[in-house]
Amino acid sequence: GNVITVCSMENVDPVGVHTGDSIVVAPCLTLSEKDFQMMRTAALNIVASLGIEGGCNVQLALSPDSFEYAVIEVNPRVSRSSALASKATGYPIAKVATRIAIGYSLDEIPNAITGKTYACFEPALDYVVIKFPRFAFDKFVYAKKALGTQMKATGEVMSIGVSFEEAMMKAVRGVELGLDTMTKPVFEKLTDEEVIAKLSDIDCDRIFCIFEAIKRGVSTEEICRITYFNKWFIEKLRNLYNIEQDLAKGLTEEKYLLAKKYGYLDRTIERISGQKLIDKNITKKHCVYKLVDTCAGEFEALTPYFYGVNGGVDEENEAFEFMRSPEKKKVIVFGSGPIRIGQGIEFDYCSVHCVWALREMGYEAIIVNNNPETVSTDFDTGDRLYFDPLTPEDIDNLINTEKPWGVVVQFGGQTAIKLTKHMQEIGANILGTPADSIDAAEDRERFDALLEKCEIPRPEGMTVFTTAEALEAAKTLGYPVLLRPSYVLGGQNMIIAHCDSDISEYMEIITATKLDNPVLIDKYLTGIEVEVDAICDGEDFLIPGIMEHIERAGVHSGDSISVYPAQTLTERVKKVIISYTEKLAKELKVIGLVNIQYVVHNLQVYVIEVNPRSSRTVPYISKVTGVQMVDIATKIMLGQTLKQQGLPTGLFPEGEYIAVKVPVFSFEKLHDVDTQLGPEMKSTGETLGIAKTFKEALFKGLLAAGFKLNKPNGDSPRGVLFSVRNSDKPEIIELAGRFEKLGFDIYATSGTASLLNRNMIPANFVYRINEGKPPNIISLLESGKIDYVVSTSEAGRNPALDSVKIRRKSVERGVACLTSIDTANALADCLESGMTIDDVEMVDITKI
Repeated sequence: GNVITVCSMENVDPVGVHTGDSIVVAPCLTLSEKDFQMMRTAALNIVASLGIEGGCNVQLALSPDSFEYAVIEVNPRVSRSSALASKATGYPIAKVATRIAIGYSLDEIPNAITGKTYACFEPALDYVVIKFPRFAFDKFVYAKKALGTQMKATGEVMSIGVSFEEAMMKAVRGVELGLDTMTKPVFEKLTDEEVIAKLSDIDCDRIFCIFEAIKRGVSTEEICRITYFNKWFIEKLRNLYNIEQDLAKGLTEEKYLLAKKYGYLDRTIERISGQKLIDKNITKKHCVYKLVDTCAGEFEALTPYFYGVNGGVDEENEAFEFMRSPEKKKVIVFGSGPIRIGQGIEFDYCSVHCVWALREMGYEAIIVNNNPETVSTDFDTGDRLYFDPLTPEDIDNLINTEKPWGVVVQFGGQTAIKLTKHMQEIGANILGTPADSIDAAEDRERFDALLEKCEIPRPEGMTVFTTAEALEAAKTLGYPVLLRPSYVLGGQNMIIAHCDSDISEYMEIITATKLDNPVLIDKYLTGIEVEVDAICDGEDFLIPGIMEHIERAGVHSGDSISVYPAQTLTERVKKVIISYTEKLAKELKVIGLVNIQYVVHNLQVYVIEVNPRSSRTVPYISKVTGVQMVDIATKIMLGQTLKQQGLPTGLFPEGEYIAVKVPVFSFEKLHDVDTQLGPEMKSTGETLGIAKTFKEALFKGLLAAGFKLNKPNGDSPRGVLFSVRNSDKPEIIELAGRFEKLGFDIYATSGTASLLNRNMIPANFVYRINEGKPPNIISLLESGKIDYVVSTSEAGRNPALDSVKIRRKSVERGVACLTSIDTANALADCLESGMTIDDVEMVDITKI
């Protein structure tokens, strides 16, 4: 049959860095025609020889000094790169592979973009695409940033430009690192010698280090010698440096146009030059939009998939040709950008469902996003797709072209929410909850006043900007206290501080960059954490379900095991939660979705935080209750009330089944990261177990999340290791007893072992790591005798701590490490039930 190449992609990073962690460019830009055809032919021969029917990914390496090449890897399936290749070319690889699987050949499958050609036509690109990875190292400040053959990126952005320089500038600002040039402030503080030495570090910042080296006068040849980067890429970065140097000498029309062609924002040009465009009589240049057509303009494209260009003065805006429905109102939906911890695919779910609802209601739905891994960036999800960064200036260009009736910010997570203030400033019609309400939920003084008006209690708290203020606030509130920056998502840089040193360490990290908003300090209350997602139309409200966390307050909601419906709340507490939700939704003038987190402490309900937007639990609660929250909320934003949609108010009737959401972590990929759970989110995904009983639902969720759920069976010794802080020791007596009755051998350090033995629970003593003597914890973990570790002692970011080393060794050995007594008790529930995979019953929740 036919074999074609959909997309050739080239890693900017040399061989040795996982392709998921590498900057990738398409098409191949540095290969000679001879090299390219040689490697392309090899790839096609491999695919043909393997008899592949569908997608196949072939990775090859070319020696920089000869024509020698080697095959690295062949994946006879669609791969991570397939999504990138599909979005880069507009060629839907998975859809084509599916049709091949059911019997079609490439010359029988129409090209959806042209409507005239067929899938056997190889895409041709007349633009440059760059994939830029997103890492979690801004969240895990102590983690090793070294890159290698094991992937560490949590997500990525894709940019499209007419040149490498333009695509790179769009990628750098789109990846949301707070940058709008290739200059990373951390490298500016280094000496020339330190910069050159850092070039040898193979980490996620090396591209920025190379740019800094260029600024310091290091030659292209020297950079190549140290890094093995291709000279072509380094010279392209040098072009960016040169235009910045020219701008710094004074702004002219010619320099401005070149900088725009290279992808610089107006505000960046003004900052670098130190001059305002208006003062130099330079008219701001809005970008125009070009079509992604798969055929480099050879055939007319029918699919409205665009990217912004700042090229020539009189370029045609190809987006205008596709605005064929003047009678329809246009709505722009802002996507969620790169996937990272705290903002995952849940927000793409919300964006896509919003688009579907808009189209159902007769509106033109326009999507702007830059993440190739998402459904929102499929070219046929909305009426038009713009693949560009989500920054105010990029959005201004889009609004200037589309002139929408309305914009939607509440479904794209923090990326979209951060555009709210700018949308208000330019007079855009923000559909749903007003911008002022979003600010009222984040501004501490306004939020406290709102709660006082509603007579709703919250943990006592204060706002600070400096370390001294933070220490004084903690002294006033009393330890432990919860610290977090305002306007964050995913618990970014949020900790529980137990002493002054915790405060000082935290404030040193958080004030390393300029604070635009204050740090919030709250009195930390232990208790049951409860989460509610609600829908409000301004008059009536609907709560699809109340979710209860297994772990006590203090563990981020994204890292907690969450149960629907709530299992331990009294009817009185439920009524209070429903009442508070109604008051808050109405007082904040919520039109659409709102997420509220509560803590039940000593049978009193306190509000932790309110987010008048979609949350990561919206897909979860929508799926387990059947209440399509985004669809309903979108229709409310367009004017339909809950009553008009035939929906009830208050708490939606609970189903006759239990749903348990269990988080999934990637600690094995992030070295030196403490696995101890806390208020800063660390999970990278989740699983869902649904059953008629709580224990079975939990069993399913844990099993799907990768827990081995081993139990003693007489074949080999099974053990549980306890290393807990003093405050948890009274609780582990019963917990350890449960594991001992199950047949596990119990191991513990001196103080804990003594406590358990005094309470008639046989515990084996083991030395701490710093005590050095055998048997110590490390040798015990390496022995293979331990199935579970319960470790709650001495949480901290510093990898030198003994407790962190224990938890890291557990990860390395593949041993389940439980950092919450509540999680350990939930695991014991599953083990005591005697359930196995054979006992799992399939439940059709639509018929219960």
